[in-house]
Amino acid sequence: MSEAQSILSAIQTAKRIVIVAHKSPDGDSIGSSMALYHLLKKWGKDVRVVHPDPAPEFLHWVPEQSTIVAFDEHTEEAKKLLADAEVICCLDFNEPGRVGKEMQPFLEQAPGVKIMIDHHLNPSDFCQFRISETSACSTAQLLYEWMDEAGILSDLDATIGTCIYLGIMTDTGSFRFPSVNPHTHRVLAHLMEAGVVHYQIHEQIYDTNTIDRIRLRGYALSEKLVCLEDLPIAYISLSADELERFNYRKGDTEGLVNQVLGIQGIQMAALFVEKDGAVKISFRSKGSYKVNELAAAHFEGGGHGYAAGGISYTSLKETTEKFVTNVYQFIPVT
Repeated sequence: MSEAQSILSAIQTAKRIVIVAHKSPDGDSIGSSMALYHLLKKWGKDVRVVHPDPAPEFLHWVPEQSTIVAFDEHTEEAKKLLADAEVICCLDFNEPGRVGKEMQPFLEQAPGVKIMIDHHLNPSDFCQFRISETSACSTAQLLYEWMDEAGILSDLDATIGTCIYLGIMTDTGSFRFPSVNPHTHRVLAHLMEAGVVHYQIHEQIYDTNTIDRIRLRGYALSEKLVCLEDLPIAYISLSADELERFNYRKGDTEGLVNQVLGIQGIQMAALFVEKDGAVKISFRSKGSYKVNELAAAHFEGGGHGYAAGGISYTSLKETTEKFVTNVYQFIPVT
């Protein structure tokens, strides 16, 4: 029996299923979670989505997103759901620490069968079943491929397809990253044939900016952008006070690091955001510049070669200084 069939069998024989994704949810984690949620609801399963924290506002339009149980807001309910689940589907992360230190022990101790579907590097061995493909552009595409390999693609509908399309679109920078291939576009075509209205998804993600969000981005790009003189590298750092000044809401800096990377001649970009007692970091790169090793070596993070994240518990100033000091180690040899 193939891994896809084994996963299907485990899900079909279970009654209570929980879907989990990583902390600080993004379009791929929300999209893949809700795609699987809608598929299992169609099958009549008792299924819940438990995430470490709530979705940012720009993802609140996703069908039935409001049913997600956020561990940091509904802790006791989330604990019970994890403990009672017969199957726990772990999507878009491959190491239990990615759900955050508060939720991690309850995920690890949960007795249910664990299934991983993910596309990040270096998966840990905490799931009984695993689809891990680092060349895939997104977990959402892997979910589609699992449905195909398991012979259940006939259950694809516009709602499931919308969630999958969201995950692929956001994790590929609107289909422009090197991980996108002809197969990805064939998947997208099938999703549209299933009833997905692609331009509406794009509008929901990219055309719903608030005035405060636009002003924050304008300030960040005009006042906080730093370009290293001797390297094709640029970064922005935003303090907690600066976020408060622009009435920051979760998700307001989403995609900002990609704008920095879009500057002519820039090969690596970083965004440092101070909030909740830590500095959260987003890295992006292109060409021969890779950021996942930098994130892992110095900022307790990781990810893909061209997109990674990290965290720092020192001050914003110390964190950016550490970045500037250590980034030279990761310059590609020409």
